[in-house]
Amino acid sequence: MSSMYRGKKILLIGGTGTIGQYLLKHLLEYEPAVIRIFSRDEHKQFEMQQQWGANANIRYLIGDIRDSQRVVRAMEGIDYVFHAAAMKHVPSCEYNPFEAVQTNVIGTQNVIQAAIETGVKKVLFTSTDKAISPTNAYGATKLTAERLISAAEYQKGPKATVFSSVRFGNVMGSRGSVIPLFKKQILENNSITVTDINMIRYMMTPSQAISLMLKANEIACGGEVFVLKMPIVRLSDLAEVMIEEVGKRYNIREDRIQVNNIGLRPGEKMYEELMTDDEYRYSLETDEMYIIPSYFAEEQVEYPFARKTEKLENRLLYEPPIHKETLRDWLLTEQLL
Repeated sequence: MSSMYRGKKILLIGGTGTIGQYLLKHLLEYEPAVIRIFSRDEHKQFEMQQQWGANANIRYLIGDIRDSQRVVRAMEGIDYVFHAAAMKHVPSCEYNPFEAVQTNVIGTQNVIQAAIETGVKKVLFTSTDKAISPTNAYGATKLTAERLISAAEYQKGPKATVFSSVRFGNVMGSRGSVIPLFKKQILENNSITVTDINMIRYMMTPSQAISLMLKANEIACGGEVFVLKMPIVRLSDLAEVMIEEVGKRYNIREDRIQVNNIGLRPGEKMYEELMTDDEYRYSLETDEMYIIPSYFAEEQVEYPFARKTEKLENRLLYEPPIHKETLRDWLLTEQLL
């Protein structure tokens, strides 16, 4: 993989977000010629400049994926694109659905057109488990964006750009994650607010997510959706670990920290799914991910170590949530507290 990125030019769209920042850290280890950080968050770019200093391998570009001409300019001369920009907050997308469409759908189409126009080698789009049987505007727009990426492989004609998507759930510690929110609530109010303590989510650490994203991009042939095999986390376990660890670190007695159940927010589900039943039947799997091949592929593609997916049923029905101590170890190892 190191040779894949060495000396190459990389564009991180949404590069100031959690995924973008972890990608930057990992990709710099492969000695690329340059990594361009593209986002509309001026303050976050300033913070990244302070963190990385005068690193000759990093460029910072202010822009919005809604602006097609700006995306083309940012992509000129680029080899690999990681597209992680999106409106992600479920309630924000519910109350502002067309804004979500403009960023998540039209913005993704702008990325596709720019990549074809500028001759990019590969584009990897980051999707979400909320795109499966969506019950909210966020999930619906990400599903549409997935379809645009897959269809681009069919519609690109003689162009050589490879388009693929990677689908995963909650990334621990990211902006919008409950982990920094729980910590803030404990420190300020001696309480945490949960929508439903019995909620179940797919969740993984940033390092796990980035490692599998890079593996997916390495083997992508075009039009696939790579679905990362994520551990299942029960919200009640996460809340308990957060109360114990934050309380211990800041000398707050656990019995003084309350848990307030407020019910599901508009568009929220009690649990998410990784794939539809049809996708399970159609998919391949490795030890680390599922691969949903392109519906438009003219010939069967062979993937390293991939086999036909064996289990067709919903993983939530037979796979237990990860143990609390494993969850605690992840939080401490990744320094998310």
